[in-house]
Amino acid sequence: MKARVTVTLKNGVLDPQGKAIEGALGGLGFDSIAAVRQGKVFDVELAHTDAGAAKADLEQMCEKLLANTVIENFAIEIV
Repeated sequence: MKARVTVTLKNGVLDPQGKAIEGALGGLGFDSIAAVRQGKVFDVELAHTDAGAAKADLEQMCEKLLANTVIENFAIEIV
C-alpha cells in the first residue's frame, strides 16, 4: 500500500525559505506571485493491506518523526 504524507508549516509560523523562493521567482520575472509557503512530501510504501491500520501507523510516524507538530501540520493520503 502506498501513501503520501504532506507536511506544511502552520499558519502564523514564519517561513524564511518560502520568502526566499518567493523573491527568487520574482527575480525570474514571475510577477504574479503573491506568496510562497514551502513544505515537504514523503512517499511511503507500507506492507499493510488495511487502510485504517496504515493511516494509524502513518499518523504515529508523523507525530514521532516526520512532522514537528508544534509548528507543522500534516496530511495523509492513501494512494
